[in-house]
Amino acid sequence: MKSGNLGYPRIGRNREWKKALEAFWSGKLGEEEFHAELKAIRLGNLKTQQERGIDLIPVGDFTYYDQVLDTSTMFGLVPSRFQYDGGVPTLELYYALARGNKEATACEMTKWFNTNYHYIVPELGGIEPKLTINRPLAAYREAKAELGINARPVLLGLYTFLKLSKGYGQEELESWIGKLLPLYKQILSELVEEGVQWVQIDEPILATTLGDRDLELIAALYEELTSAVPGINIQLQTYFEAVDYYEAVTALPVQGIGLDFVHDGGRNLASVIKHGFPSDKVLGAGLIDGRGIWRADLGEKLELLGKLAGIVSPDRIIVQPSSSLLHVPVSAAGEYGLDSVLREALAFAEEKLNEIAILAKGGRAGAEAVAAEVAASKASREALNQSPSRARTEVHRRIADLASQPSARPSYTAVRREAQRKRWNLPLLPTTTIGSFPQTPEVRSARQKWRKGEWSNEQYEGFVNEQIQTWIGIQEELGLDVLVHGEFERNDMVEFFGEKLDGFAFTSGGWVQSYGSRCVKPPIIFGDVELPAPMTVTETVYAQSLTKLPVKGMLTGPITILNWSFVRDDKPREEVAYQIALALREEVEALEAAGIGMIQVDEPAMREGLPLKREYWAHYLEWTVKAFRLSTSTVKDETQIHTHMCYSEFHDIIESISALDADVISIETSRSHGELVGSFEEFTYDKEIGLGVYDIHSPRVPSVGEMTSMIDRALRVLPPELFWINPDCGLKTRKQEETVAALRIMVEATVKAREKYAVSVKG
Repeated sequence: MKSGNLGYPRIGRNREWKKALEAFWSGKLGEEEFHAELKAIRLGNLKTQQERGIDLIPVGDFTYYDQVLDTSTMFGLVPSRFQYDGGVPTLELYYALARGNKEATACEMTKWFNTNYHYIVPELGGIEPKLTINRPLAAYREAKAELGINARPVLLGLYTFLKLSKGYGQEELESWIGKLLPLYKQILSELVEEGVQWVQIDEPILATTLGDRDLELIAALYEELTSAVPGINIQLQTYFEAVDYYEAVTALPVQGIGLDFVHDGGRNLASVIKHGFPSDKVLGAGLIDGRGIWRADLGEKLELLGKLAGIVSPDRIIVQPSSSLLHVPVSAAGEYGLDSVLREALAFAEEKLNEIAILAKGGRAGAEAVAAEVAASKASREALNQSPSRARTEVHRRIADLASQPSARPSYTAVRREAQRKRWNLPLLPTTTIGSFPQTPEVRSARQKWRKGEWSNEQYEGFVNEQIQTWIGIQEELGLDVLVHGEFERNDMVEFFGEKLDGFAFTSGGWVQSYGSRCVKPPIIFGDVELPAPMTVTETVYAQSLTKLPVKGMLTGPITILNWSFVRDDKPREEVAYQIALALREEVEALEAAGIGMIQVDEPAMREGLPLKREYWAHYLEWTVKAFRLSTSTVKDETQIHTHMCYSEFHDIIESISALDADVISIETSRSHGELVGSFEEFTYDKEIGLGVYDIHSPRVPSVGEMTSMIDRALRVLPPELFWINPDCGLKTRKQEETVAALRIMVEATVKAREKYAVSVKG
């Protein structure tokens, strides 16, 4: 029995990867030095896996930005607007695809299945793909030459790559398979020539809902691929959920199949027990959670492994994580600021490698060989379950009494809209922003001084108030209609709230990659969630005192807090969401009582958590909508509830978005070039809506014409009187000059649109 890994966090223990990227982008690091720094991180990751005793170490999972973008550029799939003339894409072009440049908008970015990792969406169009560089081969050569590792190269599967791409019709799918298949053959042939024994081909699309035709095409392409390159052993890797087409997948002509035995709901195990497993294939047994941070119950895992070993010959089992470890922090070794009971219950990437090695050893030599580790894992979990933080009586009472809690606004949308228009008297096409303004080095420095005790509470509050005052003035000067306080006191839209809610804990170095160089440090929900005191009232009320224009209160919604945290595994996620929602409701009510009449409860992660299989969608959407409404349904008619969502395929859940019953929703549409607007051609949406008219994740400042075109496209299907104009997301990552310039242009485009559409509204 061997141990294996599927992918490793690329960011480094202290986010060295992020720092190198940003230094390179800002011109502080030359290209040669940049390559050297990333190589050191990459080799360090491999050495860590080697030292932990992992038998099958992946290479090619490391990237300079995103693994899907790597695949696109490896095949020369560069949109024409970037004026690519062939060959290996330069770093300048590579990053332009992800971030845009002065001449071209960035490629679309969206969530990687149901995770908070974002990938760059490939654009196919009329491009003829060619192999520009064999990235898996280069990674294999480096690992062998530098560390003597005979690694397992990782390649994103052809079918998954196409299903994640845009720019072609469904009728062109087979044609695109035909275009890409020779390139995959070439990659594998070159790997065989180099002496590679195993290659990992990731096809997570196999865990989604597929049709018979999909399965036929997958079978045909793998038959052709393996026939053309007979010297390679392919491990076909699935993850994130169960494989419903188990018999079809295990019949594919590959030498190994990887299955997730953590997030499968027991269905993959049931399939193995019912149907057996091919005797000529290796089973990649995903036993360690690749997405969670809790220490595994090794006794339970060994029991499961024993069941598998009773069906599959042990020498044909690879013990591995359920998915790439990209989704967890690097190491829990330095988390001494946490309570010891909680710390002992954690396992990050390094610790998970140890668990994998222990299980492989136990599977070879029996549970007695790892008895101490098994006992320790059990004791750590039992100690956490007995924590007083998991026994809050009032929280349990409210959850038990959930049926009596208000979960719907008392008045219809039209009644509320009339009350809100009388109160606010906003112009046609009101302008606003999503919430945050630039987190400058000065802002971050002030927060650090306060956290370290170098500044008193009074000094820090004074600094934050100065920032709020400055930006209220900037917003008024720009001519925005609805203002925000800027969120200068907040480090992260989830972490900030978690720090003020009971039941949460925070690491010092538990960073994970979200997109590009953007890393987040998810809170840990380990206990019952409760609100001890108001969280946002002070800053919001201060901002409102500085202006006669409305200032929105800004909260993060219950589903986003849930999905962007590491969640306790002893309760259903649904129940944890309700706990958070009831705590947030108290904050909403506190804002309203303080005179704040517009309250934005952001839910950018609602779509992200949607199960991969459609059969589970209805239940998930039912409880997520209920959680949102639990947090927002007790306010008066004239109090306007806003929400915001970004970077997701919203057409899948447009009815549930409407069911949230928010008065105003803002949705990202800039990177998808207005495609989302098409959803409203098919669905009648009766709430007010803001479609983001420019992309805040790119340093590029768009023109008035671009924004005007976006507005015009939206107003073909949306009544002007329901339409708001705003950026597509918060502005914390942008510089002040970029932010002011883009917002000034946004307001200019709005003025032109008001002149154009005022007559039609009056008519």
